[in-house]
Amino acid sequence: MKFSISSADLLKKIQLASGAIGSNTVVPILEDFHFLIDDNNLTISATDLETSIITSVDVLSDENGAIAVPGKILVDTLKALPEQPLTIDVNQEKLTVEITSSYGKYKLSGDNAEEFPNIPTSDNTESVSISAHLLQEAINKTIFATSNDELRLAMTGVYVQIDFNKITFVATDAHKLVKYTFSGIEGDINTSFILPKKSLSLLKNALPDSGQVQIAFNKSNAFFSFDDHQLVCRLIDAQYPNYNAVIPVDNPNVLTVQRRDLLQSLRRIAIYANKTTNQVVLNIDDASLTIEAQDLDFANEATEQLTCQYEGTPVTIGFNAKFIIEMLNVLDTDEINLQLSTPNKAGIIVPGEGPEDEELIMLVMPVMLSR
Repeated sequence: MKFSISSADLLKKIQLASGAIGSNTVVPILEDFHFLIDDNNLTISATDLETSIITSVDVLSDENGAIAVPGKILVDTLKALPEQPLTIDVNQEKLTVEITSSYGKYKLSGDNAEEFPNIPTSDNTESVSISAHLLQEAINKTIFATSNDELRLAMTGVYVQIDFNKITFVATDAHKLVKYTFSGIEGDINTSFILPKKSLSLLKNALPDSGQVQIAFNKSNAFFSFDDHQLVCRLIDAQYPNYNAVIPVDNPNVLTVQRRDLLQSLRRIAIYANKTTNQVVLNIDDASLTIEAQDLDFANEATEQLTCQYEGTPVTIGFNAKFIIEMLNVLDTDEINLQLSTPNKAGIIVPGEGPEDEELIMLVMPVMLSR
């Protein structure tokens, strides 16, 4: 079979799909793209058996057919070519692929398309429709809080709870927790599942700026469909912890401060913190917030003071600066509220203002003061 396509169009599609190709694959064919030509439409698939990406593009072809094409050499070739029309000639008997450009010909060996793993299909699924923008927001605001501890499998992903027209995304690593809820989705179901971190990272990079994303799911997989792309991921089969139990409900002390001022101050102060604990100490009293850090091993210390609004009794509490900085980075409001109870209980960070149909709660565990 032979087909023609713009080099830029093909590169864009395979770069998107290449995210699903693992770096250390055990099975050689998992390093390939699966090419399928059907009625002048090229479908490109890639998988690592956990996450699969399928995308399609129109081409000019003389017949239908399929072949598996080695990923790295194809990506490298297209990156090295300026934009131009390409002719790709596939010999399905000899399993060869010949690419013809205005500069010359490039021949590479392919693999039998029948040996490529079957990608799960969306059978027996329920589905909801969600704004691509909101889905990207949900991923951005939660994915950083997932755990890397494989012994806590459930916490390595993002927990998604769909409650009819409301959806909640939760991520935690036991030191920090993020809960992001929004309403107004299109669906009529009540369920929950855990999405793996890698799949969400790939999805975040592939999502369009606008439009709708169709999310279908069954007991094993989730299917995200938008434009001419589909991402399929295997759900994490584990029980998610009762996250509501760790969110303190009585937080009488409320600090209101400019997000950017606090973020920049923490970045400077954290330079002087102990590199193991990253501990910074917040002394909050009336309209004054004092931030301190010290590293006794090297006799380093730093102090800054910020203006703020505060309601409550004076509090001195320690936090891991890295965790607070991560949270402030994904917020986009001018002000944030830090809600506290006692120095040994979690602090709650919420945006100063936001849309009525969205709720964001960020929890961070304190670091025991070492002074």
